Amino acid sequence: MNKAELAAEVAARTNNTKKDIEEILGSFTDVIIESVAKGDRVTLVGFGTFEARKRKARETNNPQKPGQKIKVPAKVVPAFSAGKEFKEKVADK
Repeated sequence: MNKAELAAEVAARTNNTKKDIEEILGSFTDVIIESVAKGDRVTLVGFGTFEARKRKARETNNPQKPGQKIKVPAKVVPAFSAGKEFKEKVADK
């Protein structure tokens, strides 16, 4: 399901227009992205938590030149942890 399909499904369930829902989804994702970029956690109980996680610098194999090592610098990456209700619903399927 992509963003347009999600908007259509939510619009059908809430009796709102698809255009309104697309605007809401856009704002929703913007707020999450901006919050996580600032270092905040966004928790939606039952759904999950969005946060920034630090990855340590490490050395790994170079996929282009087997046997050669390359250094991967430390960085901060976005992460999502599914909530209990979400995990249980997926596990039941």
